Amino acid sequence: MSESPLVWHYGLMAEYWARFKTDAPEMPQLLKLIGRFGQPVLDLACGSGRILTNLLIAGVDADGVDISDDMLDGARKAASAHGFSPALLAQPMHELNLPRQYGTILICDSFGLGGGRRNDLSMFRGCREHLKPGGALVFNLGMEYSDEDWDLWKITARERLPADWPDFPITRVLPDGSEFRLRIRTVELDPMAQSYVREMSIEKWQGGRRVAVESSHLRGSLYLPQELLLMLQVAGFQAVRTFGGLTDNEATSRDAELVFVAVK
Repeated sequence: MSESPLVWHYGLMAEYWARFKTDAPEMPQLLKLIGRFGQPVLDLACGSGRILTNLLIAGVDADGVDISDDMLDGARKAASAHGFSPALLAQPMHELNLPRQYGTILICDSFGLGGGRRNDLSMFRGCREHLKPGGALVFNLGMEYSDEDWDLWKITARERLPADWPDFPITRVLPDGSEFRLRIRTVELDPMAQSYVREMSIEKWQGGRRVAVESSHLRGSLYLPQELLLMLQVAGFQAVRTFGGLTDNEATSRDAELVFVAVK
């Protein structure tokens, strides 16, 4: 499998994220973790600034990194609307080269999109290098065994790929009446490589007319907890804890999302 990251966060998809992905219900627990491990904070794979902007509003010294200039443009505009001008850098996650160290590095909803396992291990090592002593890398990951796509690990289910497009798109409407219509489907799942490829089609409509349409693919790596714990150990982290989502509860096999807190 290629190690080059393959993401769809450009063009219309970046605009969609900037327009509609702004809420950050994770903030109370993230601020609690930042209070423990310190500032400044790096929002790695910050996208259009959903988390970053809310960190700045909360008074946190925070920078952002993302692979997509289009997403960073959204993050820049979101921060500027509140009077902030954070440092925003376009870099792949596995090639971090930043001028300062951080108390806390966050990866929210983006781990596994780095291009493959070698890149993800390089990313862990790079994050550790950019942390202050005692600082922490915090990232979340949905557990594949809790997702409907877990069925695609079966040979008979994979034979039906690529999946059909959903009958109805995800539709979001702007105040001016413009619409975004988004469809996503799984086109490939490889249990040997533990990777998937998804395809998206997004349309923008104005005044009852389709004015733009784009399609692209996203490739992600599939992980189970024990592999990640070993990778973090190999990357040099001294202590790692797993929680059931953004809670204070230790993770169990019933949790659909795990949060990893790896301390330098």
